[in-house]
Amino acid sequence: MSSLLVERTLGLAQLQDGGRFGVRHLGVTQGGALDWIALGWANWLLGNAPTACALEIPLGGVTLLCEADTTLALTGADLAAMLDGKTIAPWRSFTVRHGQRLQFNSPRSGVRAYLAAPGGFSAPQVLGSAATVTREGLGGLDGSGQALRRDDRLVFEGMASSTRTMPKQRIPAYSQAVRLELIPGAQIAGFTGESLFRAFNQVWRIDPRSDRMGIRLAGTPLGYSGEPLISEGIPLGAVQVPPDGLPIVLMNDRQTIGGYPRLGALTPASVARLTQCAAEDEIRLMAVGQGKAREELIALLDWWE
Repeated sequence: MSSLLVERTLGLAQLQDGGRFGVRHLGVTQGGALDWIALGWANWLLGNAPTACALEIPLGGVTLLCEADTTLALTGADLAAMLDGKTIAPWRSFTVRHGQRLQFNSPRSGVRAYLAAPGGFSAPQVLGSAATVTREGLGGLDGSGQALRRDDRLVFEGMASSTRTMPKQRIPAYSQAVRLELIPGAQIAGFTGESLFRAFNQVWRIDPRSDRMGIRLAGTPLGYSGEPLISEGIPLGAVQVPPDGLPIVLMNDRQTIGGYPRLGALTPASVARLTQCAAEDEIRLMAVGQGKAREELIALLDWWE
């Protein structure tokens, strides 16, 4: 077995995997990597299962001491990673030696980086997943939902069974304009015509109050004139509109049910892209049909077969 020792952390980095499923009837949320695509590619680079447990690093501020020779993989945001002072670019696998230090700094592009290790990091399975959900006290290194702390030790298999090279056409450009695809939902007809025009034609900004539960959008408020709703289950990426008229995109740590009207839900790929947007970044929404969204998702998953 090999390990990484946490020497420094901002208290934001967490162990995440594909998420916790089949327990929403108990009121337990999904959790898991916010950018599930970056997680999948990090694991793919090492020959792991796409949902294997990896380290999600928001905004940098993490230093890890390598306690064995091994191979790691890094995807997602460019956090100006350095290995003993030498730059490590994301979207690739790389070798480390015993005693080297891996440091993650302030973001250059994107928000969240994903560090994968051979076989995935070892952590107890709580309700079928190691995903950290702090609010519910589930998952993580000791199963209690804690983010990484100084002196924590991340244990994993010694060496990767195989390594791969990232397809260049699959590396996202986080600096490009962000257009998020939304599948319209059952309540969309309850919004006024003027509001629907604004929803898909104005520029929205990421509200700084966003978190793993929901990403708030700032802009001109929307108006809902439909019937009151009974609370119902909420899918990942649901775009709900509370009474203030400002949409909230519900993320991995969302509540399991809710009664606010919804425009619909972002496609899985758009959810992943949204999680790499920083506060005050601008995004636009565009409607898309279920068929197109399904085809795009299957095309991506085929890479990981």
